[in-house]
Amino acid sequence: MTRPVRIDLHSHTTASDGRSTPEALAATAAAAGVDVLALTDHDTVAGCAPTARACATLGIRFLPGIEITAVADARDVHVLGYFFDTTHPPLVAFLAAQRRQRVDRVREMGARLRRHGADIDIDAVLAPAVEDTAKAVGRPWLARALVERGYVRTVPEAFDKWLSAGRPAFVPRAGASVSEVIARLHEAGGIASLAHPVFVKRDAWIPRLVDEGLDALEAYHSDHTPADTARYLAMAEAHGLLVTGGSDYHGDDQRGRGGLGSVTLPEAQFARLIAGRS
Repeated sequence: MTRPVRIDLHSHTTASDGRSTPEALAATAAAAGVDVLALTDHDTVAGCAPTARACATLGIRFLPGIEITAVADARDVHVLGYFFDTTHPPLVAFLAAQRRQRVDRVREMGARLRRHGADIDIDAVLAPAVEDTAKAVGRPWLARALVERGYVRTVPEAFDKWLSAGRPAFVPRAGASVSEVIARLHEAGGIASLAHPVFVKRDAWIPRLVDEGLDALEAYHSDHTPADTARYLAMAEAHGLLVTGGSDYHGDDQRGRGGLGSVTLPEAQFARLIAGRS
């Protein structure tokens, strides 16, 4: 009996906030039986080329992708992009600006941590992103530093105690609107999918985002319940949207709790995604 094709379109590497190198991510995907893998690092495509090479040696179909952070109503809204030109100059420049804002934000969060008695070496935390500006720093880097210094036991605890909205070290993000992010992806020939909409908690925004060009919803995600998935599948159908899905694997206890490939996009939905990309 032929096993179902396993399609995971949401994963991260050390180019942003994942713990796996591109090579390790590909090896983990192969061990998990993943047939199609997309890399969707935050605000960078630096990990795509090495992950593609590693996947090719392992017989895994690879799709370059990205997860771009937008801001709406003082809330982070993540937009997944697929099938775009990773070398498109305006998009490359836009992403570089996004990453510089990330460095500034994390530096300020480090200063707030210090003022509240959590003394971490913010220069050491930021060093990988300063030395290689193609890497995208994020709050998980701070969370791991807090764990290493013994201020908290786990990454989720770091977010709950220090780094989430309303907590002592939180700094609101400054960034592009969702409509601008969608437009940037379209200009580069890609499609835009709203990532893990259950986290956004603004389902009422989806019709407006459709009007602004949104192409897809991530209905399948590690943190979506079966009821969540059913709701977003129904919304996708009602608004004529494509569907994406994946584990959101980071390689630690932040996300992707079921592991790489634990969430798979059904083959029929993947076929629609491929057919509808242009």
